[in-house]
Amino acid sequence: MIELSRPLQAALLAAVALGVLLLAWRGYTRFDRKGELEPRRPVVARVGLVLALAGGGLLALALLTSGGGAKALGLVGVVVASNPEMIGGALGGLAGAGVGLLLVTATGLGWRVFGARGPKVRAFVRALGVICLVAALAVAVVWLAVLPLHPTLKWLLAGVLIAAGVGYAIAGTRPVRKGLYRALGWWWGALVGVTFGVTAALTARMPVGRLASHNTTDQIIRFAALVSSTVFLFFVLSALLPLALDALERRSFVLHVGARHVRASKSGFLTVISVLSMAGVAVSSCSLCSVTSIMGGFGADLKRKILGNNAHMVVDATRPGGFGDWDDKLTKVRVALAPYGGAATPVAAGEAMGSSASNTAGAIVRGIDPDTIGQVIDLQKNIEVGSFDYLRDPEKLTSLPPEEIIGRGPGGEPYFKGPDFRQPPDVDPSVREYLKRQTRVYPGVVIGRELAKSLHVLVGDEVTLLSPVGELGPTGVMPRSRRFRVAAIFYSGMYEYDVSHAYVLLDEAQKFFGLEDKITHIDIRIPDPERVQDVRPAVEAAVAASAALDEAPEGGKPPQKLRVRDWVESNKSLFSALKLEKIATFIILSIAIAVASFCIVCTLLLMVTEKGKEIAVLKALGASDSAVMRVFMLEGVIIGAIGTVYGVGTALAVCTGLSWFGVRLDPDVYYIDRLPVNVNGSDYAIVAVAALLICTIATLYPARAASKLSPVDGLRYE
Repeated sequence: MIELSRPLQAALLAAVALGVLLLAWRGYTRFDRKGELEPRRPVVARVGLVLALAGGGLLALALLTSGGGAKALGLVGVVVASNPEMIGGALGGLAGAGVGLLLVTATGLGWRVFGARGPKVRAFVRALGVICLVAALAVAVVWLAVLPLHPTLKWLLAGVLIAAGVGYAIAGTRPVRKGLYRALGWWWGALVGVTFGVTAALTARMPVGRLASHNTTDQIIRFAALVSSTVFLFFVLSALLPLALDALERRSFVLHVGARHVRASKSGFLTVISVLSMAGVAVSSCSLCSVTSIMGGFGADLKRKILGNNAHMVVDATRPGGFGDWDDKLTKVRVALAPYGGAATPVAAGEAMGSSASNTAGAIVRGIDPDTIGQVIDLQKNIEVGSFDYLRDPEKLTSLPPEEIIGRGPGGEPYFKGPDFRQPPDVDPSVREYLKRQTRVYPGVVIGRELAKSLHVLVGDEVTLLSPVGELGPTGVMPRSRRFRVAAIFYSGMYEYDVSHAYVLLDEAQKFFGLEDKITHIDIRIPDPERVQDVRPAVEAAVAASAALDEAPEGGKPPQKLRVRDWVESNKSLFSALKLEKIATFIILSIAIAVASFCIVCTLLLMVTEKGKEIAVLKALGASDSAVMRVFMLEGVIIGAIGTVYGVGTALAVCTGLSWFGVRLDPDVYYIDRLPVNVNGSDYAIVAVAALLICTIATLYPARAASKLSPVDGLRYE
């Protein structure tokens, strides 16, 4: 989730208000101006009765759970909380099955499937669809009742269901003004827009960040904002579609006829094929945009974490053992980086084995300069527990205050230091000072969250580091060991760093690894990582100039040769694989759009067959072959454009909603606190252009077939 700025919030609410007004006006225009009435509709009354019963059941269950009088519901709540995916799958499956069965029986496709002599089969399938929808509604009511939401939200939702159900039940039992039901559909869309505006405003005021509180109510509000935004956009696009077609009809002859063909009444089977054509293009383009955004989000998140925890460029030696005279080299590198605004810091690194009182783990120990390390990597920003000042002044770790947070639990709950029982508050001050002097002061170390979990240590605990480079003793080479005290615990967001990295002061690392006054490399950071190839020549020139002044030692061994590596070179295989995967996914899902375009071919061919008489009349009145061809090409393009707009718009709403108020994930399970989504306008534009191009190519053959139709053949049997 991101924190929305005030101007963006105002613009979002203004757009929502305009959309709500559009839907309200669209519903008002659905009323018949002559005041005609529609007959009673028992189906509407039954739907209203079901909604009222669902609202009453939710209200009763909400009152029961808030009073604490239902132990059985407590068990149901535990089952629901432990299996949210199963409950969501059951809801989606039942609702999808019910809607699908009702659509099949209500369209001409159902008539062709079951035949004219199968009324009992159609009635059975229709009843099965109704049962699925009622079961899905019952599961949703129980699910909402046992969720740990505020009772006011449950009562409000129950009141809306009861009011809507009673209204529909009354409207279905008496004649109503013609167009009321269509108007109610648009007004429901306006209500969804209001819901989106309210939930978006509530979400904008929620805390963000990895340490923010995580509760079910916030999750439900975020999910409601995401779903309502998508549904609201669907209603708005549906309201704008007739206006766009009206604008086309007022243009040239070809645009007028093509737009009229799209919105004209057709046979049942042809209507289904047209809708499936639009739906196929919409689903394909939506999936392509969504997958591209999510893959781009993972790539951007991975790049951000890599560049935040690693230097953009590294100057190191070609042989192990580090290099000396690094002060002069560091100065020259900083002078070379000054025009670009870059920074550099010395580092002494090596591998070690960390051990505590209960466990051991491997670690990469990096000696750093505390004054300049924050200019190169995000170590200070990533500290979760403890303080970076404890690394500079480790004596403070021997007397931490009781309210100091020294760790966090699996759910983010803080662990406090608490009182020191070895030094009661009523102890004599001289005794307290003596006990304080007896506590040994060890150098501080900053370790990752996962490394702290492996070693079972908190801030202030002792850790022993063993270096593989040791000293010669009576029994052979003895590894060098030294004790440290945990000064802070950081969380970088990458498991590989949090489980292996430990940071100490530069001089402590030089002593620990026996480097004397040497360092292993110089870390460099520049403001724009994408311009690393522009800065690298200046750094290489500075390193070469400083290396030319190095003299060979008395032993005759040549000085260390230095090299410069950047982050693109170090992670070339990883980012190349991500780019190749993104391109392959784009090509594969573009094939899905091509498959969906086959429905457009079928639709236009059937349209040519059905509209043969109209084509013949147009040709008899003087329409040329090219004009007829353009009419049917335009019809296919409009069908593809409608599907593309719906698909790309839905993907944009879903992905933008996920990036703004997306549902949080458990970082202990997924190691990310949310699904990373990168909404790139250029990617969406490429998908839209590709979909329109494929749909345009699909119209060539049917349009040519229509243009070759002879007026005599079209009117022969009339």
